[in-house]
Amino acid sequence: MTGAEPATGTSAETRRARRGTTRDVDSYGDWLRGRTDEELAALVRARPELITPVPADLGALAARAATPPAVSRALDGLDRAALAVLESVIVLPSPTITALKKALGPRVAESVDNLLALGLVWPGTRRSYQVAPGIRAALREPAGLGPPARDAFAVLPLDRLVVLAEDLGLSTAFANASGLAEAVAARLADPADLVADAGPEARTALERLAWGPPSGRIENARRPVTLATAASPIDRLLARGLLVATDDRTVTLPREVGLYLRGGVLFRENVLTEPSAAGPERPQGLTDQIASGQVFTALRLMEELLEGWGLEPPSVLRSGGLAVRDLRAAAARLDVAEQDVALLAEVAYAAGLLARDVGWTPTRSYDLWLLRGAAERWADLANAWLDTDRVPGLAGGKDDRDKTINALADESVRAHAPRVRREVLEALPDEVAASEESLMERLTWRRPRRTGGLYSRMASWTLREAAFLGLTGFGAKASYTGPFLRGEDVTGGLGALLPAPVDHVLLQADLTAVAPGPLVPELARELALAADVESTGGATVYRFTPASVRRAMDAGRTISELLDLLTRHSATPVPQPLAYLVEDVGRKHGRLRVGTALSYVRCDDPAVLDEILADRRASALRLYRLAPTVLASRLSRQDLLESLRSVGFSPVPESAEGGLVVTRTDAHRAETPARPPIDHEQVVDADIAAAAVRALRAGEEAAAVGAPDGDPPRTPSMATIERLRSAIGSRVWIGYLDQQGQATSRIVEPVRVDGGYLTAYDRTKASVQRFTLHRITGVRDV
Repeated sequence: MTGAEPATGTSAETRRARRGTTRDVDSYGDWLRGRTDEELAALVRARPELITPVPADLGALAARAATPPAVSRALDGLDRAALAVLESVIVLPSPTITALKKALGPRVAESVDNLLALGLVWPGTRRSYQVAPGIRAALREPAGLGPPARDAFAVLPLDRLVVLAEDLGLSTAFANASGLAEAVAARLADPADLVADAGPEARTALERLAWGPPSGRIENARRPVTLATAASPIDRLLARGLLVATDDRTVTLPREVGLYLRGGVLFRENVLTEPSAAGPERPQGLTDQIASGQVFTALRLMEELLEGWGLEPPSVLRSGGLAVRDLRAAAARLDVAEQDVALLAEVAYAAGLLARDVGWTPTRSYDLWLLRGAAERWADLANAWLDTDRVPGLAGGKDDRDKTINALADESVRAHAPRVRREVLEALPDEVAASEESLMERLTWRRPRRTGGLYSRMASWTLREAAFLGLTGFGAKASYTGPFLRGEDVTGGLGALLPAPVDHVLLQADLTAVAPGPLVPELARELALAADVESTGGATVYRFTPASVRRAMDAGRTISELLDLLTRHSATPVPQPLAYLVEDVGRKHGRLRVGTALSYVRCDDPAVLDEILADRRASALRLYRLAPTVLASRLSRQDLLESLRSVGFSPVPESAEGGLVVTRTDAHRAETPARPPIDHEQVVDADIAAAAVRALRAGEEAAAVGAPDGDPPRTPSMATIERLRSAIGSRVWIGYLDQQGQATSRIVEPVRVDGGYLTAYDRTKASVQRFTLHRITGVRDV
């Protein structure tokens, strides 16, 4: 089967009957013209690049299908079975369906049908298949075999061909280079005696090239060699035509010799059967339990990352990315790998939750996202990851200029990333934790021309990222992953697996709070402000410290508000040590006021200022008294704040008007940028395909119909206008002068004639067009 299997609109029995009774056609273009409208529609839907834009006729469609970009794109979508059939059609002397079944196996018919539907092969003479134009040039070494002997020896000069022919006992009388190449090729059709004469060492050298690649490197490959002068094994092979020197340093094994060495077998392994992705079995329930737990973890980490960046947005590099130091700082704060932070940042950016502003800042959409249910929030992230063309795994690597690729930089964009992610996830088996090696074997079979290099690295990153986001668990695919890939709504099924958000915690006497599950967003935000996360897992443990309580009060919370929050959301009474901690920090908080002198400290209680001046740790602050309740310092206000806090005091910043400067946790928000939807794969629906086929057929009619001399019709002006008016609702052929004054033919269906214009449906272009009346040279019935 192929990756882009078209829907032909005909049954398998019909296709088999048509395949067995197809009449002989002389060219690829004629074969396309003989296809039904349904078959042509299936072709352009499977290969949309062929109608971008719509060609003038089917001959132009055949020419476009033979261009290298169109051929390469079609070949990239083939699986190993279809590609093997295509290579066999090139190699076999008479590739009938019977010969293909004998060479590859009885299941070859399915691949042949798909190749016919894709227009990559067509039935030529004597029921023998031929490859479409451009295929041979794209597959230069089909089945790992070298070129035919006739083509390989055609590059040799005449004098070298004469010597080779004489050594092989062939006649050289009245022979030219082409004739001698044909004669040598005919001699190599059965090279058994030549291989035996060359010796066992020479045969060993041939065996190394037999299964591909069919070329090898040696020095001075085109040196003159004869049977009499051949000393080394390579020389003996060159003298017998078993190898041919294609340039000064390359020797190539002719196709006929390679087939003989393989015993007539085209492929060493069974290429028609897809390999299985092997691994230990995993119960679906266990997989879903682990995957859904990771969903909860990914959501929590995303919230922690963006909450932190909302307070202190990391700077945007001049190149547009995230600095390595900020990536490392976030990784240390979240206690995850740097690669995981890069993934979270890229997904947040793709989902519209993060944007460039004063720095990398959460957007207003992030606040709305927090209000949604856990399953809906995960679906937003998973869809953004699946569809984004950004590759988080490239962060920290090197580009082509050996420069580091930063997370969120434009260098991480790869247009084929969404396709790779889908192919990897779709290759995962159900209830099996497939090993990465076996999965790569399956992917290589499904897309043999794409795998390797960056594709393999991206496949490995996809597996890691899917596990991090909760699409897989314990190495196996979650039950909701398949429906998710098909675009179905999985929030209901996933929501049943996720723990319900809780609105309470368990306060303990050791100044900790245990959240028995995911917290509702409002409580999670308030608790993260007043306490530090100590451990995560099935339950999250928060620890209250003087610094964390002071952080909440810096954000404007009061003693009564904090105690009321804890009372309302605790399943147990507020422990006395925790109440004492809040009250103690609250009594000290704000008694000191720091302003700008460079800076000053103000307190209504002179005894507190006496305590500061008497503290040895405050000597570095260089404080001096201006009044009983005011101290001045040469430090900046922020430095003085941090220094006083480091020695155990709880000052707050004061504005120029004497009011408190309150730090808000949501101070930084960026506008959500408008991003156009990413359309990675061109899709042609049934209506567009049908319209394209109508236009192609109309182009064929326009090219075929006309006067014997082929000129566009010419009629008097008034007769032309009258005829066009009477032809409304029918179809006519008109001649029309283009911008360069060249006469062209159009087949149109007139709709209206007024204001000096003809409005008509142009069947040549499959659209409604306006034609200037004075440029219409004439009209004739079709």
